[in-house]
Amino acid sequence: MTPVARLYDDRRCQLGEGPFWHPERKQLFWFDILGRRLLSRVGDRTLEWRFDEFHSAAGWIDYDTLLIASETGLWRFGIETGQRELVIALEADDPGTRSNDGRADPFGGFWIGTMGKKAEARRGAIYRLYQGELRRLYSGITIPNSICFAPDGKSAYYADTRDGRIMRQPLDQEGWPAGAPVVFADPGAEGFQPDGSVVDAEGALWNAQWGAGRVVRYLADGTVNCVVTFEATQTSCPAFGGAEMQTLFVTSAFEGIVSPDRFQGCLFHAEATLPGGAEHAVRC
Repeated sequence: MTPVARLYDDRRCQLGEGPFWHPERKQLFWFDILGRRLLSRVGDRTLEWRFDEFHSAAGWIDYDTLLIASETGLWRFGIETGQRELVIALEADDPGTRSNDGRADPFGGFWIGTMGKKAEARRGAIYRLYQGELRRLYSGITIPNSICFAPDGKSAYYADTRDGRIMRQPLDQEGWPAGAPVVFADPGAEGFQPDGSVVDAEGALWNAQWGAGRVVRYLADGTVNCVVTFEATQTSCPAFGGAEMQTLFVTSAFEGIVSPDRFQGCLFHAEATLPGGAEHAVRC
């Protein structure tokens, strides 16, 4: 049965991104990149933190601490205090770029993409932070997205939204790329733009498709299994959470829409028939 999407949080984001469920706190976090905000909610209580630069993605270090990515670095962030502590710089010497999609891998590493602030062609890259080292994995990327990982830890996924293809990257025993990536799915061939993705417990990949108002579930062989539609056109990234890890949360954006209606930029949820996996802790 195809999940039905409903409104979850009506705070509108200019560019909603980076949703993730903290498995110990049982709490959802997400970003409004262009609004320079981190948002969350616990039941009916809404939370918000404001920054002086763009932030886009996060992982969890422990119960009280997140790793958050900004346009200048990766930071330890105290949830209760709202204080940041720099872990490592990220293209801090280039004021024309910012962070974008990112996610923790099964080995405790953190993958993070960068891009031009005006989405300039081939300006971005994808990096991995692991055991204190930040290593660039891919360069020449325009809009890095779809960073997620197979449950067995043997593969990573990523996409350049402008190219339209979701790639599968084999990983070695420490989570580093091993060999060349291959095409997993090609939404661009059908006119769709792959944005953020997450993998469920069966190894299927759920991909938000920018401008199409939908999230598509691809089986492990890359075939389409189901399509969930949304009232917001610019769906940007999904994440699993909830009590049974079967709630699919999806961010959206009103960036570039001349007359956005009340749904554009809101956060949605849908009940999936299968659970997702818990987000991995970052070891840094």
